[in-house]
Amino acid sequence: MNNLVNFLKQSDIFYQFTPTQLELVANLCQEVTFNDGDIIFQENSSSKELYVIVQGEVDILISRGVTGQLTKNENPVARLRRGQSFGEVALVDEGLRSASARAAQKDTRLLLISRDKIIMLCETYPQLGYRLMYNLAADLAMKIRNTDLRIREQLLYKPSESK
Repeated sequence: MNNLVNFLKQSDIFYQFTPTQLELVANLCQEVTFNDGDIIFQENSSSKELYVIVQGEVDILISRGVTGQLTKNENPVARLRRGQSFGEVALVDEGLRSASARAAQKDTRLLLISRDKIIMLCETYPQLGYRLMYNLAADLAMKIRNTDLRIREQLLYKPSESK
């Protein structure tokens, strides 16, 4: 349990949590392992878990097709590494996933945290809930800014097609 608390302390989404708060979160975590190429969740599937990467890498993919099914050659829109989280929108909204997640290395280890359990913890300990939601907002803001920069780059620096 102590190793898990130390790991959570290093994760951005649990930034500035007290040792007691980290232990409470650690009690909710379930460790899951995936192999290279395994789909963690599919785009347009239900959203009820937050994941934190313990070991390995995870690719975030968006299907180019209408069905939302991935093809073998889908290029990732992002690659996440140790300590990063994904699926965090599930904490705010139980809607459908906007992208797929795929393990990018053998023995990719993740912490899975159930939405229902973490929300109950936030309601029971409002300071913990505030800190988690603040960190979540900061993380999502950074991801939105990075996406905005990538879109700008594509629009501004990609040669326009002649008509």
